[in-house]
Amino acid sequence: MSAIRVRGLSKSYRVAVKQPGLRGALRHLFQREQREIHAVRAVDFEIQPGEMVGFLGANGAGKTTTLKMLTGLIRPSSGHASVAGQVPFERKRAFLQDITLVMGQKQQLIWDLPALDSLAVNAAVYEIPAHEARTRIAELAEMLGITGQLSQAVRKLSLGERMKCELLAALLHRPRILLLDEPTLGLDVNAQEAVRRFLREYNQRYSATVLLTSHYMADIVALCPRVLLIHEGQLMYDGSLSGLVERFAPYRELRLELAQPLELSELQRFGEVETLDGLSAVLIVERSLLMSTVARVLSELKPRDLAVSEPPVERVVGKLFMAGSLAAQPPPAAPPDVTAGGPPC
Repeated sequence: MSAIRVRGLSKSYRVAVKQPGLRGALRHLFQREQREIHAVRAVDFEIQPGEMVGFLGANGAGKTTTLKMLTGLIRPSSGHASVAGQVPFERKRAFLQDITLVMGQKQQLIWDLPALDSLAVNAAVYEIPAHEARTRIAELAEMLGITGQLSQAVRKLSLGERMKCELLAALLHRPRILLLDEPTLGLDVNAQEAVRRFLREYNQRYSATVLLTSHYMADIVALCPRVLLIHEGQLMYDGSLSGLVERFAPYRELRLELAQPLELSELQRFGEVETLDGLSAVLIVERSLLMSTVARVLSELKPRDLAVSEPPVERVVGKLFMAGSLAAQPPPAAPPDVTAGGPPC
């Protein structure tokens, strides 16, 4: 059985439209206008138990709305969803014990008390026996490297230490499905790496299913072999990271070590100049023109060194998030016709 199964999941909102000024205020008072916003549109995907999947999209693309529907915090406008074999918005006890939602910009720990006090509250909420709670706290704290920080007031912890404590609190009931919304938001490089290492180890130790959103592509590259790409509420891609680059980046990077300095205009004859720094240059070349461009560069510029490489994933996704960059892409293949689990949402 799939850990997460989504078919035709949609969410729309009606919001009031108000013009500026006194005239607009009066019109809004007596003749209110509304418009409909489609936050998520007919999204389909499945995630199997133990998978770690990245969820990519620009701000406002529909990532957080989708996660909130999967946790039952908001009810879909239409479509079907099954998470851990349950209908999310029904919020049954068995469902809540199987999932957790971690949002990098939210916190559940009590600010002025030691983290251990908040963890004791969580253990009581989930009815975890005291000895079992102590064992789990010690195990997770060791995995996160924060054993010595749990007795300090939360307000005295660094941002990285607080985020680790938040993860511990969210995972104390040992959920099978982790929905993580920007868990490394605002953390420094070392703290980000520590969180990634912990999530990888937790996934391997407990076979947990992870759906992760992040604007730090290093999180996705390090943890998620598979990615979902959402744009303006629609699922544009579901597949491997390498497949994402192959489909949405029809170009290659041509790295050159020049024999002599050249002007920018001289290099632009061969392709888009990404960087030019002394004798080092990077050109962006369409894949269809790669062989002919390489031949021309070797013949006319006679560089000391030349290398062809795939563009970094960060750059590909960055280009995708630019306005209109997805509009020209072909739609993904239609998903197989399968029956969604659970009753309609």
